[in-house]
Amino acid sequence: MKLGVFAVLFAQKPFEEMLDYVKDSGLDAVEIGTGGYPGNDHCPIDELLEDEGKRKEYLEKVTSRGLTISAFSCHGNPVSPDAAFAKESDEALRKTIKLAKLCGVPVVNTFSGTPGADADAKHPNWPVSPWPNEYGDIMKWQWEEKLIPYWKEIAEIAKEADVKIGLELHGGFSVHTPYTMLKLREATNEYIGANLDPSHLWWQGIDPVGAIKILGKENAIHHFHAKDTYIDQDNVNMYGLTDMQTYDKIQTRAWSFRSVGMGHPADEWGRIISALRTYGYDHVVSIEHEDPIMSIEEGFQRAVQTLKSVNIKEQPADMWWL
Repeated sequence: MKLGVFAVLFAQKPFEEMLDYVKDSGLDAVEIGTGGYPGNDHCPIDELLEDEGKRKEYLEKVTSRGLTISAFSCHGNPVSPDAAFAKESDEALRKTIKLAKLCGVPVVNTFSGTPGADADAKHPNWPVSPWPNEYGDIMKWQWEEKLIPYWKEIAEIAKEADVKIGLELHGGFSVHTPYTMLKLREATNEYIGANLDPSHLWWQGIDPVGAIKILGKENAIHHFHAKDTYIDQDNVNMYGLTDMQTYDKIQTRAWSFRSVGMGHPADEWGRIISALRTYGYDHVVSIEHEDPIMSIEEGFQRAVQTLKSVNIKEQPADMWWL
């Protein structure tokens, strides 16, 4: 597998300076934001869609450094009851799929989104309990009336473009577990899959290796984010895993995002990498850094160091011992 980075981490660096830094760090790939929550600091998407010459020049800057683009990412909420944001997210996704096709980028990463509670809702609603019964009714309405119809259409667009969609399993969004991922995939097509990020699994009580086995058997892992989570059991006892404290409340939060290797040891990351290889994933492991107690450079370099120590880069040898 190749190692890469979600380049929004270096939004303050000009495009070519960012690419040089990634190359000098010994990585193989970049994941580039094209809109939505990540922004598009390194991707003038409208300009690239309109001008073939500028697309070639853009891609040359990447490939001339020996790098590839693992994915374009436009995480948003295209089924939000906020009509303006839903439209913005939807337009960013459709443009990004088109750009990925033109640039030969295999994956577009995003969120499934979260609808409101009903047709008159003003805000997203994320039900996490089947009772009282209205919570279950809300979830049924969301899936039948919003999620499945929307993603059926997007899945067909992705299929026509031959671009995979990687939905990040993230709490707060309708698709956040292997089950909800496979539920939506079954209702759409195989172009809908996961952008799997262990950091969002750990705090839900999901073993990432177990999730890899479940999704890998269905060829449903389209992209992979490398980010860690530290769980503070003393704080879990107070606030639970659905802790609503802001991320800067580090001393009291039940869990916090950490750089790779700072929440779980390298041998756990080795198990994750081995599971990815065992269950057929051979694309990019893309570093995402959101560590609240480390600088960007230190946290990023720690992740690079840890992942290099456990990554399986080459194809396996023939079983000469048999």
